[in-house]
This record gives sequence, C-alpha cells and structure tokens, in this order.
Amino acid sequence: MGILRSCLLLGGLMAGSLIATAQSEDDLSVKLIRGPYLQAASDHSITLRWRTNVATRSRVLYGAASDETAQQVNDSALTTEHIVRLDGLQPHHRYFYKIGDFKKIFQGDSANYFYTLPERGKEGVYRIGAFGDCGNNSVNQRNVKNAVLSYLGQHYLDAWILLGDNAYNSGTDAEFQAKFFNVYKDDLLKRYPMFPAPGNHDYNDQDFPGAVETAQRTHQTAYYQNFSMPTKGESGGVASNTQAFYSFDVGNIHFLSLDSYGKEADQYRLYDTLGPQVQWIKRDLEANKNRQWVIAYWHHPPYTMGSHNSDTEDELVHIRENFIRILERYGVDLVLCGHSHDYERTRLIKGHYGMEETFSAATHNLSQSSGAYDGADNSCPYVKDASNQGTVYVLSGSAGKLGGTQPGYPHKAMQYANATDGGATLLEVQGNRLDLKWICADGVIRDRFTYMKEVNKHNVLHVKAKSKVTLTASFTGSYQWSEKGQQTRSIIVAPRAGKTEYTVTDKEGCLKDTFTIIAK
Repeated sequence: MGILRSCLLLGGLMAGSLIATAQSEDDLSVKLIRGPYLQAASDHSITLRWRTNVATRSRVLYGAASDETAQQVNDSALTTEHIVRLDGLQPHHRYFYKIGDFKKIFQGDSANYFYTLPERGKEGVYRIGAFGDCGNNSVNQRNVKNAVLSYLGQHYLDAWILLGDNAYNSGTDAEFQAKFFNVYKDDLLKRYPMFPAPGNHDYNDQDFPGAVETAQRTHQTAYYQNFSMPTKGESGGVASNTQAFYSFDVGNIHFLSLDSYGKEADQYRLYDTLGPQVQWIKRDLEANKNRQWVIAYWHHPPYTMGSHNSDTEDELVHIRENFIRILERYGVDLVLCGHSHDYERTRLIKGHYGMEETFSAATHNLSQSSGAYDGADNSCPYVKDASNQGTVYVLSGSAGKLGGTQPGYPHKAMQYANATDGGATLLEVQGNRLDLKWICADGVIRDRFTYMKEVNKHNVLHVKAKSKVTLTASFTGSYQWSEKGQQTRSIIVAPRAGKTEYTVTDKEGCLKDTFTIIAK
C-alpha cells in the first residue's frame, strides 16, 4: 500500500494537484454522487445540498466571483447527506460557490453560481419555470429541459417549481437519483433555486413498509428526505412547520406549494377544508392578500380530460368541489398542476365546481379572450380590476411523462390543450404584467397568455399651469399617446390653464389609460 500511496502522490504532484498531498487514501475515495442543488432560497439565504459516497465533513466556499470565494461555512459532522445553509446574503445578488469537505473541493467553477431571490414585494423582471411529472428518464424529459434552457439563453431562472410525480414509478431514492438528479445535475439543479411539491408517485416509495397508506400519514419517503423546504417562513409567507406545504416570495409574486395526496393529522387531505393544511392556507392568503401576484401549485388538477379524468377521480372531484372556491375567494391569480401527462389551460374563470358537462362559457368565463395578446381577434390580456376576481388554471404535466386522453378531450373549460407535445411552463413577470409560455420539447411555444392587473386607469391630476408633469402608462407593452403620437411608457407634458385630457393605448387596442389634468 505504501508503494501505491507514493505513486498516487507523485501522480498528483505531476498533475499540479495541491489536494492529493493533503489527503489520506480514504479521502481520495470520496466522490460526489449527487448535487449540488439549491433549496429553500430567500432574499437573504439559500441551502446547498449534495451527497457523497462515504461520510465526510461539509464545506461551502462562496463569493462574488468564481476565483473570489473567501467566505465559507463549515459543518464538522460526518455525513453523506450534506445540507449547508448560507445566511446574511444580499438580495438578488449573484454568488459563486464551491462545495467540498475540509480537504478537497468536489465541485466549483464559473458554472457554479446562484442568485438570491429578490426582495419580497419588489417589482422587477422575474422568470419561474414549472415542471410537471418530469422524472421518468425519457428523451422527452431531456428535450424539454434543453428547450427551456435554450429559451432562457443568458437570462436567469429566478426559481423553478416541481408539480409532483418527480420520480417514476415509485418515488424511491434510486429512482430520484437516476431519473431526476442525474438528468438535471449539470444545469438546472446547480444554478437555479428549486421549490418542489409532491405527487402520488412520490408517496409510492416501495422502500418503506405499508407503502402508500403509511407514507401518506408519516411523510417518510425519499421525496421528503431528498428536499429541503422553507418551513419556518424564511422565504416569505406564514410558517407551515411542515415540508408537505409551504409558501415563498419571488419579489412581488407569492407562491404556495401544496400537498394534494398526503394526509395531515392522520386523516385530512387537501380537500378537507377543516384540516391543518387548508387552515394554514387561509392564514397565509390572509397575511399576503396585498401581494401583487398570488400563485398556488400542487399535483392533482381540478379540471382535466387528459390521462386522468376530473369527473371520476376522487382527489380531483373533491378538490374542485370543496377546495378551489377558497382560493378564488382570496383572489388567487393562477393555479398550476400536473398529474395528467399533457397540457391544458383555461381562460380567466370563476365559480365552476361541478362536472364537466355543467361548465358554461357564458357563466364561468370572466373573459372570452384567448389571452394570447398577439394582435389576433379576441386575444386581449386577461385583466383583473380592483375586485380581483377570477383564476387561470394551467395543467402542465408533460415535462417527462407524455400522452393519454379521455373520451371527449379536451375538457370544456379549456382554452387550449395538447397531449401530443411534451413541454414545461415558464412564467415571466414584470410588475403588474404576467406572461405564461408553454415551451415544448422541440423549442416551439405552443400556448401563451398575458395577464394584467390594475390597468385601464383614469387619473385626475391637479397641477400648476405650464408646470412639467410626467405621465406614465399603467401597463407594460406598446404605447401610443394622444400627445404628438409619442410611443414611450412615460411622457412629459406642460398643460396650459384649464382642463386637458391625455390618453395612452397599446397598439393592439386592448388597453387604455386616461389622464385628466386640471391646471391653474
């Protein structure tokens, strides 16, 4: 063994390695087999996780540049499951990082970086991806991932969310390794904060006795062991004190990640409105009712005729009948789900809790528009006024699994549906404008819609005659002002004494702000 050790040391020195000389034979056998991946992010903290093949200590080096990672966090406990939290970080700031033990760096170069989340409530340009039913190790899964990364280009993904059934078929640790972590390890996992939600397959962990029924009560599955959630309210929202459901903020967007398959207190499901989860949801929504955007996501959809049927499956029926009216009452803007292995999307709707045949476009659609906002007929954005009524429901369950429809597909509530192409959903939010794009495995965006709040304003201003006044459109898009045809979002005017009216519209003819200025 002495000869072997000498050869190894000599080889390390010849290669310019400074690591091997400081390591024992056991140290040299330590290998990174999972991660790193980014969890429980906030505007001031983030958790890094990784797995090694043998127990070792944990160290994260980080800083403003890949060659300036002088700050460090250490954990001297010997473990194979490394979980290190970085705190005291700056909001929406880029940090490069390296992971290792006390003697060796396992990974860390210019590709290892993250941005902390933006300050809670702050407007900006934010991108969030949603991947449903993704973990099946398929060509479709890889193509969807690559299409999303190609669309992003040099733009950063502020967060990505999982809509359940994250590792097929049984949610075992081995399946998570092969079908989730190995697929996303080189890009999505190590650069972008991820916030998961569980699906029924994540509760089917056959490594545990009793399988599904026991797992629903105990939450003792690989899913809960593999991920870290912000359970104490550290990422925004009300503390849930459970990994099963939680909330977080990305700037001016409030998210709720919910559990539609597990049980709380050994009996209550998501559709049991007196149960702990729903009671927490009410508290969280009440505390965050002034957030500009509120988005909830979970696995089982209230509306689908894809590979699952929302008229016949108990979870789907009960969620629609008993639960979603609570979200609508609190003005939740968008609901994202998976479960069916296709894509289905409603218009802005409200008040449909029955079977498919009872859906009435005249009654339940608050807008008859496609929402595409592309200049075509009947394509204006979905607009919410001060009453904050209506929700758009999106099923995006083909980021891995794909295919399957029920007779009469698609569901009557849907504006668009597609069970042929795999894809993932991308949200782009800028202030009071939200754009959702469904990016398919071949790179084509086959569905999109635009959503706006607090637009079409009528403003009355009292000013001094001939003083300069800045007028700003309430919406983000194109601009056509009545004042000399100006096309910027803001203009400066100097009205004469009396009453003057200015208007600004978008080129699609969907939006209009009016400014009445009374000058003295």
